[in-house]
Amino acid sequence: MKIEPYRRDLLNWGIQGTGATALASLLTNDKASGSPILPHYPSVAKRVIHICLVGGMSHIDSFDHKPELTKSHGKQAQLSEKPDIFFGRVGPLRGADWEFKARGQSGLMVSEMFPHIAEQADKLTIIRSMISQSANHTPALFFQNSGFEFNGYPSVGSWVSYGLGAESESLPSYVVLPDGRGDPNGGASNWSNGFLPAQYQGVRFGKGDKPIRDLFPAKEIAQDEEESSRSVLARLNKKHHERTQLDDLLNARIRSYELAARMQLSVPQVTDLSAENEKTKEMYGIGVDPTDDCGRRCLLGRRLLEQGVRFVQIFSGGPIGGNPRASWDAHEDVKDNHGQEARRIDKPIAGLLADLERRGMLDETLVLFTTEFGRTPFAQSDKGKVGPGRDHNKGGFSIWMAGAGLRPGIAHGVTDEIGWKATESPTSWHDFHATVMHLLGMNHEELTFYHNGIERRLTNVHGNIIGEVLA
Repeated sequence: MKIEPYRRDLLNWGIQGTGATALASLLTNDKASGSPILPHYPSVAKRVIHICLVGGMSHIDSFDHKPELTKSHGKQAQLSEKPDIFFGRVGPLRGADWEFKARGQSGLMVSEMFPHIAEQADKLTIIRSMISQSANHTPALFFQNSGFEFNGYPSVGSWVSYGLGAESESLPSYVVLPDGRGDPNGGASNWSNGFLPAQYQGVRFGKGDKPIRDLFPAKEIAQDEEESSRSVLARLNKKHHERTQLDDLLNARIRSYELAARMQLSVPQVTDLSAENEKTKEMYGIGVDPTDDCGRRCLLGRRLLEQGVRFVQIFSGGPIGGNPRASWDAHEDVKDNHGQEARRIDKPIAGLLADLERRGMLDETLVLFTTEFGRTPFAQSDKGKVGPGRDHNKGGFSIWMAGAGLRPGIAHGVTDEIGWKATESPTSWHDFHATVMHLLGMNHEELTFYHNGIERRLTNVHGNIIGEVLA
C-alpha cells in the first residue's frame, strides 16, 4: 500500500475525529491488522459468518426429531441419573411443539419452527450430539465463543483474525452485530481478544446511521487544529516508542486509530443498504416486522464479508431475563418464546444462505449456527403436570454448519430417544473449534500464543477434528 498518497487523499477529503488523530503514524505502519500467520495448509474457507443464539435453543423442537418423546408425552421420565438442571423441577416428558418433516433431497428432519431454513436443508450439516461443560448461560456462552468457561480468553473470531490477518485495510477483520434489543449476557467478553494483541478483538457495530461509537467527532474541528493535533501526537508517540521500544497497548492504539481513519470512509459505504435492490431486501425480510432487525444484520454481514472482513458474528437474543424474554431462554413457554424468536431470524438466515450461494460465495464461506446449550425433554413442574417450559440441557443439543468444505445435507451424532444425552459421537466445543480452524487452513494444535508461561491455544489441550462432516 502507498501510504503518502492515501494520507493526502484522506486529508483532502476532510477526515476528522478519532481516526484522524493518528494519520501521521500511517507513515510508519502499513497494516492496521498486523502481520498474519500463514495458513498451515491450503484452506477451503476464507471467511466465517457465525449466527449465535443466546439463551439455549431447544434441539428437540427444531433439528433433532424424537418421535419416541412425542409418544411418551405426559409420562414421567425414567432417567439413569439425577438431572443437573437449574431449577431442579423435573416434570413429565414433553413432546415437540412443532411438526417435523423430511426436507429436500437429503431428507433431513427439520421442524416447522424454521420453515424457511428448512427449505435450505440440503445445504446444512447438522451436529446433533453437541455437549457443553456448563448449563449456566454466561459460562456456557464463553465456552461456545472461546472454549473456556471464564472471561479473559480470546474468542474464536479473535483467533481467526490472529491466524489469518485481514483481507481489508479499511475494515476490521472481526465484526460483531448484536441483537437490536441489547448485547448478550457477558457483553464484550464474548468477542474479547483476551491475551492476544488488542487489534484482534471484535469491533461492535450498532444500529442507526452511526454504527460505531465515536468514529466521527461530535462537532466539526478546524483543519489547522486537527493537523496540529496529529503532529503533536505523532511526536509524542515516537518519543514514547523510542524510550520503551516495546509497548503492545500503544502500538495497538496507534493501529486502531489508523484503521478508524480508513473506516470513516468505508463504514458509511458498507452499512448503506440502499444500494441493494428490493428483491434482495425482500429475501432477508427487510422492511417488515419481525424480521427487519435480523435481516439488516444478515445482509450487512454478507456485505462485510464481500469487503474482506474475515469473521462476522451475529447474535440472536439480548440479555437473559425480563418478561417477555428477549432471548431463547424458554423457561416459561417454549411454544411462545421459540415461536417469536424463530420468526425474527428464520427468513433472514435462509435468505443469507440463498444469497451467498447465488453470489458464488458459499463455497468459500463457513456459516455457523450455534447456541450455548439445548433444552430438556421434560417440562419444569413440581405438580406432576406437563408444563409449557423447558430447562437448560448441556448433555446433548444441536447446531449446524453450512458452506465451505462440509458435507451438505447430513446429520452427525445422535442423542438418546428422548433427546436428553448425546449417545453417539459426543462433540465438544473444542472439537467444533478444531474443525472450524481446520476448514480455514489452520492446525488448532499449532496456532498458539505464549502467555504467562504457557503456549495457549483456542482448544486448550483438547479437540479433535470432526472428520465425518468434512467433504
